[in-house]
Amino acid sequence: MLKKGIALLIIIVSIYISFQALLPTKISDLTTEKTEFSTERALIHLKEISKKPHFVGTEEHKNVRHYIVSELKKLGLETEIQEGYSITTWNNLTKSKNILARIKGSDKGKALMLLTHYDSNPHSAIGASDAGSGVVTILEGLRAFLVKNIQPKNDIIILITDAEELGLNGADIFVKQHEWAKDVGLVLNFEARGSGGPSYMLIETNDGNANLMKEFVAANPQFPVANSLAYSIYKMLPNDTDLTVFRRDGNIDGFNFAFIDDHFDYHTVKDNFERLDRNTLEHQGSYLMPLLQHFSNINLNNIKANEDYIYFNAPFVKTVIYPFSWILTLLSVAIVIFIVLLMYGYKQTVFKTKAIAHGFITFILALLFGGFLTFLGWKSILLLYPEYNEILHGFTYNGHTYIWFFVCLTISICFYLYSKIDLKHNVANILVAPLTIWLIICVGVAIKLEGASFFIIPVYFALLALFLLIRQQKPNLILLALLTIPVLFIMPPFVKMFPVGLGLKIVFVSAVFVVLIFGFLLPVFGFFKHKKRWSYVFLCFGIILFFKAHFNSSFTENSPKPNSLVYNLNTDTNEANWATYDYVLDSWTKNFLSKTPERITNTSTIFSSKYGTTLTYSKKAPLKALALPIIEITNDTVIEHNRHFKITITPQRDVQRLDMFCNAKSRFNAFNINGVLVKKLKDSTHVFTERKNNRLFSAFLVDKEPLVMEITIPANQKNTILELYESSFDLLTNTQFTVPERSKNMIPKPFVLNDAIVVKKTIVIE
Repeated sequence: MLKKGIALLIIIVSIYISFQALLPTKISDLTTEKTEFSTERALIHLKEISKKPHFVGTEEHKNVRHYIVSELKKLGLETEIQEGYSITTWNNLTKSKNILARIKGSDKGKALMLLTHYDSNPHSAIGASDAGSGVVTILEGLRAFLVKNIQPKNDIIILITDAEELGLNGADIFVKQHEWAKDVGLVLNFEARGSGGPSYMLIETNDGNANLMKEFVAANPQFPVANSLAYSIYKMLPNDTDLTVFRRDGNIDGFNFAFIDDHFDYHTVKDNFERLDRNTLEHQGSYLMPLLQHFSNINLNNIKANEDYIYFNAPFVKTVIYPFSWILTLLSVAIVIFIVLLMYGYKQTVFKTKAIAHGFITFILALLFGGFLTFLGWKSILLLYPEYNEILHGFTYNGHTYIWFFVCLTISICFYLYSKIDLKHNVANILVAPLTIWLIICVGVAIKLEGASFFIIPVYFALLALFLLIRQQKPNLILLALLTIPVLFIMPPFVKMFPVGLGLKIVFVSAVFVVLIFGFLLPVFGFFKHKKRWSYVFLCFGIILFFKAHFNSSFTENSPKPNSLVYNLNTDTNEANWATYDYVLDSWTKNFLSKTPERITNTSTIFSSKYGTTLTYSKKAPLKALALPIIEITNDTVIEHNRHFKITITPQRDVQRLDMFCNAKSRFNAFNINGVLVKKLKDSTHVFTERKNNRLFSAFLVDKEPLVMEITIPANQKNTILELYESSFDLLTNTQFTVPERSKNMIPKPFVLNDAIVVKKTIVIE
């Protein structure tokens, strides 16, 4: 009994350590040595730059820029502002104003760049985490670094970009236009996609990552959270950072450091000073300081490599790396050992085909029931709580509780299924199935997802456990528990990471991970009596967690409901309506849309947003005498087979955004916007050939400058029709409207055009 208790304690403590090792637990305060990073000193900066939304073109955006420049000057650095228009792959145009500084090194090699951005997301995001946390990490890190008064070997370039949220525009003009871009050898980029949790290191490179990983390990950050699986998945997702531009357009390697927990705060007004996790900011500092010291003093000319490395983090050993070339060897050796153990087990008459078959049936049922019930469970929860759909991130405020609810439910299923098997002297037989499935998975990832090939590491320890179970009828449970430590150190964080990062819609992946981990715990749990009781215990825990999630399902001031409202004025038809992106109307939106709004079925016009969200309901609205934009068509000439003309749009309101649409039938031979030539896609003779929902581009206005378009179309093209949508984000403050402030349990919905007054005007080129 004592050994079972100790074995169980080893498992529990190992899981606890696997999470504890991800983040610092002590926050560096104002008494920290001047040569060290201090989170509390960094927070002083954050409080200043996260007072209000500061998206491109706002007065607060200018204030934040001035503050950062002044702080860099206080450090003794000369600064410059790089300014220029760009249109990026997102088809968003704006004028960016990058902040730049440079520390001179003693050698003439490649420079190290510290990178983040200072703009917040339009229109309500405060931007304390995204990416105020990156700004203050760099400011405080530079202060601590410069206090030492030791000149680095490499130049250090500081780039705090603008318009990252609009389409990586600031990074685009630096990489393509600034003379310093050719000097950069490596980039350290600090980002956020939530307001807490561990910061994940993700590599950006066009080449092999071998040298990058060797140097990362040599720099020895204290709390590395990095694995090659995360980056393999990251590359598949539509998530780009400024660093992507450096890799894609400049062939410059780098490291992203980004945290993703409390995802529900991302791009909202709740991304504020108070909600940023202090441990997370400490974690960013724990990356910056050793990496800044290391990479500012090594030869960055040799950072490129042809070889890739597998990498993963684990407590105590920090970051483990090994070459991709080992993947097949490790896999093959594991398969050979497994086959030998199978033959050995049969020879020793330990293995029984019937018992192994029962083990396969039970484990496969656990995988199917765990994954399928979790998948259906989340779908059912969305039906019970349709208001969850208002959180476009896909991760609810009580999302962590739901994760642990499904974890407990899955563990309950596992214990219940294995309670149906007679495990007396049979534990070795039931371990065959998990080992087989794990090996099949390892074969699959070796072929399709090489970054996950470190899954083979726990397999070796499970094979050793199998050997002990074959050799001994009553093996030492403590020793068997110790053999589970590798799987418990490596795998449990994935249970949380996937639904936190990708949304609760894939919480079923967490359930699958739980079953896979449980399979390697069978050498211990197999000897536990009363498995059905354990099943009921975890079921009770799950029920408690479900009710906890239920009692926390209501929207409150701390967990507010995202909602939306837009006023649309169509100047072509002289009609106006209220519209919303919400699925479930609330007391605030019903003021304008009533209890019986009209369902919007025509969604051909979709403004650019992260999730392609469409308007849901509308209601006729009173006409307002809004100042309309001045549209001038000039320089209309035909040369050979091309027709050239110029359109100048000058808003007469305080407008933040212009969206331009055109049906797919119209062709454009050339298109120049505010001096920026729109590039043609490869093998295309026209521009804007791939239009999603007929959208050409969105322009985010700066310095109240007009939008000037120089357009070339085929001379024989008839009736080129452009649809202009002019948007201002002043619906709640415009004196022509009486829109009350939201209740404290509501916030503006992110990722969509919100709190906006939109004027539509059709431009016909006959």
